[in-house]
Amino acid sequence: MGKFTTKGGARTVCGVAASALAAMLAGTAGATAQEAVTFGTNWLAQAEHGGFYQSVADGTYEACGLDVSIVPGGPQVNNRALMLAGKMDFHMGGNMLQAFYARREGIPVVVVSSLFQKEPQVILTHPGKYESWESLAGTAPLLIGDNGFASYYQWMISEYGFTVEQRRPYTFNPAPFLADETAGQQGYVTAEPYSIQREGGFMPDVFLIADYGFNSYSTTVETMEDTIANRPEAVQCFVDGSAIGWYNYLYGDNSAANALIMKDNPEMTAEQIAFSIEQMKKYGIVDSGDSETRGIGAMTDARNADFYAKMVKAGVIEDGIDIKESYTLDFINKGVGLDLKKTLTGN
Repeated sequence: MGKFTTKGGARTVCGVAASALAAMLAGTAGATAQEAVTFGTNWLAQAEHGGFYQSVADGTYEACGLDVSIVPGGPQVNNRALMLAGKMDFHMGGNMLQAFYARREGIPVVVVSSLFQKEPQVILTHPGKYESWESLAGTAPLLIGDNGFASYYQWMISEYGFTVEQRRPYTFNPAPFLADETAGQQGYVTAEPYSIQREGGFMPDVFLIADYGFNSYSTTVETMEDTIANRPEAVQCFVDGSAIGWYNYLYGDNSAANALIMKDNPEMTAEQIAFSIEQMKKYGIVDSGDSETRGIGAMTDARNADFYAKMVKAGVIEDGIDIKESYTLDFINKGVGLDLKKTLTGN
């Protein structure tokens, strides 16, 4: 379990003929035929990883010469450490803070693409209890985990006047939230609202922190400096293939990818996957903003600098880090997949 490759014969490419796919990827400098690549995710298989599974399932990576193995993460798995140790080629990062911290410590990790334009972190509240994001500040008891308290919650304090006193420890158990109608709870827009609906019988109000200025990129693709220097064709193929995979996953036939996800994570359900995809589309998690003109995976210097400045102001990270060493724009912003999106969506 947990490892799928693109080995084998021809596949039907979802949403685009195989010949068209080959032409689309012709601009990618050819990686060595069927070069083996290992990609570690940061959690158990789920719809939030769908575009990567899509490109394995339909042969997109294979079309530009990569034999990609996906190795899921999880509570007892640290795939990032395995990449640092040379055991993996690529890793799925969280938001850009991870990359900034790595650069601060002199770790030669580089973000080469960001598949989520928006951080999917949310604050959930009971329906109709709070009329606005601003009305939460200083009033609502908020269930926030330690990692969130040390990062985005510090920004919430700095930017909007939330307080330390509001915060309650979150143990990833929704019971305290369900029992207190005044409370708010952290979550991912693709997951916790679904759980609350099932367990509490209601759909919570959702405040996506990205829509209020927490503008980090998310679900990044990380690799090592040496990989970029020595295998740029493989990097380009993986970046382009992942972008195309996300277009096909969001807008085309994603059934084969979902079958792999559920095989890799037997506790995942078709209903949860469908909800997550709907939420990613509704909130523009993958495809919004710069991706609409530059292609999925897009990043800009200006936005990374703005996010870094916000984190410095909030005391999350110190000033003086050369954040441009933590990412590169060399492999993205080329509009890869935009024509495919038009084909799949009709506009």
